[in-house]
Order: sequence, then C-alpha cells, then structure tokens
Amino acid sequence: MDYVKLALELHAKNRGKISMNSKVPVSSDLDLSTAYTPGVAGVCLEIAKDPALANKYTNRSNMVAVVSDGSAVLGLGDIGPAAAMPVMEGKAILFRELAGIDAWPLCISSTGPDEIISFVKNLTPSFGGVLLEDISAPKCFQIEADLQDLGIPVFHDDQHGTAIVVLAALLNSSKLVGKKLSECKVVFSGAGASAIGTAELLIEFGVEDIILVDTKGAIVTGRNNLTPVKEQIASKTNKLKLEGSIFDVIKNADIFVGLSTSNLLSSGNIQSMANDPVVLALANPDPEILPEDAFIGGASIVGTGRSDLPNQINNVLAFPGVFRGALDIGASKITSEMKISAALALSDLVTEISKDKIIPHSLDPRVVPAIARAVSDSWH
Repeated sequence: MDYVKLALELHAKNRGKISMNSKVPVSSDLDLSTAYTPGVAGVCLEIAKDPALANKYTNRSNMVAVVSDGSAVLGLGDIGPAAAMPVMEGKAILFRELAGIDAWPLCISSTGPDEIISFVKNLTPSFGGVLLEDISAPKCFQIEADLQDLGIPVFHDDQHGTAIVVLAALLNSSKLVGKKLSECKVVFSGAGASAIGTAELLIEFGVEDIILVDTKGAIVTGRNNLTPVKEQIASKTNKLKLEGSIFDVIKNADIFVGLSTSNLLSSGNIQSMANDPVVLALANPDPEILPEDAFIGGASIVGTGRSDLPNQINNVLAFPGVFRGALDIGASKITSEMKISAALALSDLVTEISKDKIIPHSLDPRVVPAIARAVSDSWH
C-alpha cells in the first residue's frame, strides 16, 4: 500500500488535521454577552486577582503546546519548522482522540536553545503542559533541563516517550526469554536524544550493562570528541570499556536497541549475539534490520517502529497517557518515577506475552487510562 500517496491526499483534502471547535454556542445576544463582552470582563478580573483561577475559568489545564523547531524530524532530519508541521498536527490529534487533551502545534523559526527556552517560558499563561518534539541533540537536553521549574510538565517525547515504550517492551521480552532485564547486556545503535534518554531510564530501572554506539564507535570514557552529553552517559555505561563498531560491540549482547539508521545489520550480526536475543530495530522509516532477517539470525523477539509489522514500538503508547495523568493531578513536572510507573503499567497490559505480542497495540483503548492512573499515583 502506498502510504505516502494516501497521506498526501488526506492532508490536501483536509488542509491539515486539526481545527478548533467551540464548547459553547454563539447564536444569541445572551450567548455573545456571556461568552464575550460584557460578561467576559468579570471573568478576566477574577483571574487577574488570582492567576490560578485560569485553570477553572479557561481551558488552560487541558491544553498542551507541542513545540518544535523541525531540526530532527522522524527519520527526516533537519527539515525546518514548516515541514515539521504535519508531524506536530499528528501529535495534536493523538492527544485529542486518545486522551481528550487539546494540543496545539507550535513550530517556530528558531534553532538556538536560549530562544526556544524563552519562547516556552512565555507560553505558560496559556498552556498546562509542553511537549517538546523533534528538536535535535544536544540542544534538546539543555532546553528540557532549563524548563523543569516552570510549574507545568515539560516532556521531551523523543527522549522519554521512547524510553517508556522501550522499557515496557523489554520488560515483557525478558520475561518471555527467561532472562532478568537488570542482568542483560543492552547495546544501543545510536547516541542521540532517544538513545540517551532510553539508556538513562534503563539505568534508573537498574540495568547495569549498557553500551551506546555512535558513528565513531562505542561511547566510552576518554574517547576523543565526545560531547558533554555523551561524556555524561559514558560515565554511567560501558563499564568494561569496550571499543569498536556496533558490529564488534553487539557480540554476546542480549538486547539490541536500534535508534539510528536503516539497513545497518545482517542476520550474521544477530547470530553473534547471546542466546535468545531481543532485537528492537526502531529506525524510521525502515528498521536497522528487517524482522525476517533478524529471525534468520536467531532472534527470539523483534520489534520495529512500523505499524504494519508486529510489536510496534511507538511513542503514541506513552505521551497521551502521561500527560492525561499529569494534567489530572496538576503535576508540575514528569519525574523518573512517573516514567517507570508508566512503563510498568504498559507492560502489564499484555497478559499473554508472545514473540508477536510484547507491547499493546498503539490504539488499544486501555493504554491511556492505565498510564494516566500510574502517573497520577506516582506523583509526590
């Protein structure tokens, strides 16, 4: 099926994917006087006396800004803010349809971290949360870190949405192959935002043997030309100080997590892994290795980012429920405990784990309520 052709037709026919609908009628003088002037002035004055009342008298507490500069879009790279808009509209409709959250795509012509930080800070009177999306590393790390004290949840989806879903998938995969996740050797192809964010969450969960590999080889303390972010993750990973390419480091690994580039591995590379290996090949639009080739190499379980293959590892399983839970309780941030709780709740929804079912379907209606409850219950 030609998904690109169908997508172009869909977007052209509808001129995008979102619109605004009114909650109240505007069909009489009374409607106009209460929804707008003169009645609305009294509402404004109440909020002016107590800004917290904006959550009572406006939609602020159920609105999320989806902010991107278009510098790291899907597998497309730096395509700019205008070209990023279809993805951000997609995030907005998933928020609305899956979690009942009103979200607005804000694609901005700014690539400097300080400008983006300032922009997001200035949004807080209007929004109850912010989803940072498709912002390139390393600036995405600085931007998110500098926005954690806004008093509203700020969540970088490429890092943390990916991390939650990958952790959930690995929890069920490790059960199926009879291994303890904390004792597995986990190798990442890629050391960008998604890989580092996922590695950080696995470390928080207790996984001890993690190695990240970028285009220059294994991330290891003391390697030349590491960025500050890579130096930081190097200090927490690769304790045996392995060196070499992904083809060297993948040997004897229990788990491969691909967040890099398509058609990277062969069945022979999978054969070099430990017994019953788990392969999550998540590059878009095509995985690091096709499932049939991974199975030829001896993989027990394979997941990809594609919706037309089993075990789709997709952020849509995480961010709507995470924000639903955070907004419902007025949380000021998303903590590591909330992310781990979300992953546990997601994994628990699969009651009969199989090699073709390690994660719920992306549109499973149980997902958002389960994650929302887990996030709410773990907020302190």
